[in-house]
Amino acid sequence: MGPGAGGALSAPVNPQILGEHIRRLRSDRGLSVRAFAARTGFSPSFISQLENGQVSPSLGSLQKIAETLGVTLGEFFAAAETGEEPLIVRLEDRRRLDSTWTDAHIEALGPMARSRRLEPVLVIFGPGGKSGQHPHAPSREEFAFVVKGEVTLTLADEENVMGAGDAVTLPAQAPRLWENRTREIAEILIISSRRRN
Repeated sequence: MGPGAGGALSAPVNPQILGEHIRRLRSDRGLSVRAFAARTGFSPSFISQLENGQVSPSLGSLQKIAETLGVTLGEFFAAAETGEEPLIVRLEDRRRLDSTWTDAHIEALGPMARSRRLEPVLVIFGPGGKSGQHPHAPSREEFAFVVKGEVTLTLADEENVMGAGDAVTLPAQAPRLWENRTREIAEILIISSRRRN
């Protein structure tokens, strides 16, 4: 299934471009595949598949990989960018990261250049889609607004059912897990701060 009604026109980021960029960042930091796997908690075979463009990780996994490399999620969108990034992003010009193991898609809603202080993304969860297998705790504060559908947010072991129009401010380091337990598509606007809190 594609990214659903909200992102049918967006352009997917080639997993190979993403993988090559992650490999470059890892080797720039002098990390072997095994050492990088140990730091992220993933298996060396998963890291190899990721770097070869064979798998696309979940939102939570991408955030964990970014944290380990000392970059933000926006770095992975910026890697696929050609030319100058516009301040106005049209629906058809959005770039999208797809997860291969869950029905989840992440679309960039703004310029992801390093000079920007905010990273706005639209996360689209199909039925059963979730942000990861386990809660993740980004080191940056996030604001989330449910645009469409219903999602269950597990925040520090407490489940919260959120519907369209609901919003939440997520403190840095607070473990969170997003999950769509319905049969409808859910869309969440998430804005992350660039600055570590």
